[in-house]
Amino acid sequence: MPEQITKHPDVTLEVLKSAGAKCGEGAPQQILKKCPADRFCALPGGEMCIYGIGQIPKMTQISTRELAGVVCPPAKAAVLLNGVEWQDAGALGATFALGLAVGAIALRRRHP
Repeated sequence: MPEQITKHPDVTLEVLKSAGAKCGEGAPQQILKKCPADRFCALPGGEMCIYGIGQIPKMTQISTRELAGVVCPPAKAAVLLNGVEWQDAGALGATFALGLAVGAIALRRRHP
C-alpha cells in the first residue's frame, strides 16, 4: 500500500474523505501499521498514508537518502578551485608536465 508525499496533506486527506475514504478515524491498519493514525486512510481497495513535506523522515517505504538522490542529484563532476572541473585538471596537469619537459630540453640544448 502506498505512502504519499504532498505539500498539502490536510487538503489531500479531505479530498480522500470526500471520495469515501476513512481518514484519521481510527480505522484498522492492516498493512501500514507505522502510519500515524491521523494520516492513515482506509479505502475499499487498500490503505494510504499521507505525509507532508516535514514528515518525510517518518516514512517507511522511501528513505531520505533515496529522496535526496532525486531532489539533489550528485554533481556530474566535482569542481576544483576557480571552477576547474576534475576531468579538466588532468589535462592541465599533463600540459604543465609537458611544459616542464620542453623547458628542460631547451635548457640542455643551450648549455651542453
